[in-house]
Amino acid sequence: MKVEVKKVNEVSRELTFEVPKETVTPKFDEVYKDLAKKVTVKGFRKGKVPRNILETHHRQQAEEEVIRKVVGEAYEKALQDEDIHPIDMPEIHNVSLKEGVVRFTAKLEIKPDIQLKEYKGLKVKRKESKVTDDELNKTLEIFKQGEGKDVDVNDDFAKGMGFPSLEEFKKSLARQLEMEKDRQNKVDVENQIIEQLLKSTKVTVPKSLVERQLHRRLHDYQNQMQQQGIAAEEAQKRIKESEKELRTAVEKDVQVYLILDKIAAEEKMDIKQGENLPAKVIEFLLKEAKWS
Repeated sequence: MKVEVKKVNEVSRELTFEVPKETVTPKFDEVYKDLAKKVTVKGFRKGKVPRNILETHHRQQAEEEVIRKVVGEAYEKALQDEDIHPIDMPEIHNVSLKEGVVRFTAKLEIKPDIQLKEYKGLKVKRKESKVTDDELNKTLEIFKQGEGKDVDVNDDFAKGMGFPSLEEFKKSLARQLEMEKDRQNKVDVENQIIEQLLKSTKVTVPKSLVERQLHRRLHDYQNQMQQQGIAAEEAQKRIKESEKELRTAVEKDVQVYLILDKIAAEEKMDIKQGENLPAKVIEFLLKEAKWS
């Protein structure tokens, strides 16, 4: 078997195959033997149909099956021999079977070779989570507006909210506000880490990963609009309008994932199946970060 590997770019490879007759011929023997057990031809018992009769009636079916087998086996062998690790299914083109020789081309994508910069000791600025009196009063005002402008914020007001006193109501609100601040601050420090990694690391994004993730998000968006009762025509319009923005977001997400995946490999992290790799790596980076 002849295989030519062409490097299209950092993440794309094109493999050109030529599988010789001596490899293809036994596949025809296998396929016709299997067909003889399955097909029915008038005048012959099942399993007793001669090869020449099968070739006359089922040549196209046999050739298609032989090509399927040969292409699959040749592709898998080439990946092993050339030490290529694709990230998605290949695109198979230019398939032919002439004079017993199978020829085809496989286009595939691999993970980019990422050159990491220093990722330990990234600078992270911590924000204050403490709730100020002004923030608490503004939140109380929102509750007041919900009940009516003339309502007095006192113990009776708090009891209407299910609390024994105004003081207890304020304590509860403060705790909720602090939890929300903690959540927002966690997102903020994670974004600080991500932005520094993106700034320092060049990543060629495989198109197939972007297209797969984009398709998934657009599908989810369409389902969401369907559940909301939005008409199909309007839904398609919104999808078209949002596709460019979504594509940009997906490209960034894929970049981030590939960088974090590379860090996990560098650190020999034990990421078990089902675990959130990005969350685990970011947790590690935050522990290694320089906080201020």
